[in-house]
Amino acid sequence: MRNVLLGAVIAVAGVFASHSASAQDMKDVQIEAADLGNGIHMLMGRGGNIGLSAGEDGVFMIDDQFAPLTPKILAAVAKISEKPVRFVLNTHWHFDHTGGNENLGKAGVAIVAHDNVRKLMSADQFLQAFGRKVPAAPKAALPVVTFSDGVTFHLNGETIRVFHAPAAHTGGDSVVHFVEADVVHMGDTYFNGRYPFIDFQHGGSIDGMVSIADKVLAMAGPETKIIPGHGPLSNKTELKAYRDMLENIGKRLAAALAEGKTLEDLYAASPTAEFDAEWGNGFLKPKKFLEIVYTGMKQ
Repeated sequence: MRNVLLGAVIAVAGVFASHSASAQDMKDVQIEAADLGNGIHMLMGRGGNIGLSAGEDGVFMIDDQFAPLTPKILAAVAKISEKPVRFVLNTHWHFDHTGGNENLGKAGVAIVAHDNVRKLMSADQFLQAFGRKVPAAPKAALPVVTFSDGVTFHLNGETIRVFHAPAAHTGGDSVVHFVEADVVHMGDTYFNGRYPFIDFQHGGSIDGMVSIADKVLAMAGPETKIIPGHGPLSNKTELKAYRDMLENIGKRLAAALAEGKTLEDLYAASPTAEFDAEWGNGFLKPKKFLEIVYTGMKQ
C-alpha cells in the first residue's frame, strides 16, 4: 500500500512540477526528520514544519509543505513507517502548509481542517502584505472533513486533540495536541525565534496569537515538546518568551494608534528595537513586521 501511494503521488507531483515555477527551487531541498518519541516525528524541509504520528493504525500527518516536495516527504515518511498516510490535518490555509494537498488528496488521503480553511481555499485570495495572488485550490486539494471548534482522533495508541485557535495567525488556525506523547504542534500561531506573519486580512490578530500561546502554556509542562510552524523544535520556556514579545509589541502599537501615530512615526520610534536582534532575522525583517502589524491593527 505504501509503495502504491508513493507511486501515485510521484506521478501526480511530476505533472505539477512540470508546470510549477517553484519546482526548480525545490530540487535541492532535503527533508530532515526528528524522532520525538512515542511514534511522533517532526519533518523539516521548506515551508511549514510537518508533524507525524506513525504506528499500527497508519500515519497521521500535520501539513504537507509544497507540491514538488510530496515525493520527498513521502519517502521520508516511508523510512519511519510502512503504513500508509491516512489523514492530513492542515493547520491553516496558507500554501506553504497545504501545497501537497492535491497530490495527497488524489492518492486517497483524507484531508481535515477547520471550516475556514476550506472556505478560504475554495476561492481566489490575495495576500495584500506581499502583493501575492493565491488562486482557488482544485477540488482534490480541499479538506473533505471540516470542524468548527475541534475534533479528536484516536490512532496509534494516541489521543490526538485538534482545537481551533480563534483569530490568531489566521481565522482558521488549528493546534494539535498529542496527549500521551506530550507533544503540541502549533502551526503558524508560533514562529520559533523569529517575528511571525500575522494574516490580519484573513482573520488573524496579535491578541489571538497571545491568547493561543497562553492556552498552550497552560497545557504544557517542563518536558512538553512544541513543534512551531516555522523554526526549530521548541519548549515551554521559549514559547513564553515569544508570547511576551508579542504582548509587549501589541500593547505599544495599540497605544501608538490611540495617539494617532503614523507608520512613519513608528519607523522613527522603533518600538520593536529591543526585540529585533533576537526575533528580526527570519522571514520578516523588523520594518516589514512592524508594517504588517500596524496596518492590520489599524484596519
